[in-house]
Amino acid sequence: MSATLRISDRLEIITASRPAHAATFAEDVRNGLRAKPKKLPPKYFYDELGSALFEAITRLPEYYLTNAETEILREYGWEIVRLIRSPIEIMELGSGSANKTRLLIEETLRVQNALRYCPIDISPDALRASASALVDSYPRLSVRAYAGDYFTILGSRELELRHPVLALLLGSNIGNYEPPMMQRLLDAVGASLKPGDGLLVGADLRKDSATLELAYNDPTGVTAAFNKNLLGRLNRELGANFDLRAFEHVSNYDQRRGVVDSSLLSHKKQQIQIEQLGLDVDFEAGEALHTESSYKFTIEQLTASAKQAGFSLARSWFDHKRYFSVSLFLRT
Repeated sequence: MSATLRISDRLEIITASRPAHAATFAEDVRNGLRAKPKKLPPKYFYDELGSALFEAITRLPEYYLTNAETEILREYGWEIVRLIRSPIEIMELGSGSANKTRLLIEETLRVQNALRYCPIDISPDALRASASALVDSYPRLSVRAYAGDYFTILGSRELELRHPVLALLLGSNIGNYEPPMMQRLLDAVGASLKPGDGLLVGADLRKDSATLELAYNDPTGVTAAFNKNLLGRLNRELGANFDLRAFEHVSNYDQRRGVVDSSLLSHKKQQIQIEQLGLDVDFEAGEALHTESSYKFTIEQLTASAKQAGFSLARSWFDHKRYFSVSLFLRT
């Protein structure tokens, strides 16, 4: 059963119940730390502190992705919304603060009288804060927000969409999935849309290693703090005793695979106790705990994957450096 919180006549938040087969945070941690090599799912970055740290990352000069995507949406937003038959509804996967989304909301409200926005985000706190700010800013906007995992929401009866829909997958969110899971996500989005609906994908493009590695390991240490907060969350919520100073954040770009891998390296041989799991975890000196893979793309790759999910490419736009792309795919 899901729970609905009606905050006003223009804002409601639906919190999805966890499917019976879904792993809990504790189960994912146990399985990940027992795996070889050790790993933790990146979806657990985004507790309240993690969400705040990620917003700080998006403002770093080294993290060009946000500025590049914002440049595209600011310059071409008017064109994007006019390529979908209006009036539209906007659904967004991974809305976060929704700062960039405002550009598309404003363009949409220039061509239609009212708009309903349906964000989906795993962080209930971030979702409520951004949704409340949006309805305060735009009197002609209503928000039906969904707190939960993308796959759970996309497959639920609670997801009520009024077509035509423009679905948003921005911030190179698509690059955070391993290729099979990325395809599964595109398939799930495609299954929730109807012919003529649109999917707008923001994706980071392949480029030189130096630019990419700096974007994922800034000299001020904000990204390192974001990555290490995952260990802090284990300490706070599961009674672990990670010493964050005993781990180092590293990122490496694999040119062949087109992916930036982020990990935490143990400085020394050590044993970690996780009280609530009754689990002892041994780390060797120099052993890596993998936390995230950030895939980079070509337009051809994106188009091929979208085609498998029932989409055709309408158009792609780029920032002035051609570092980043925003592509509109139409459901066929």
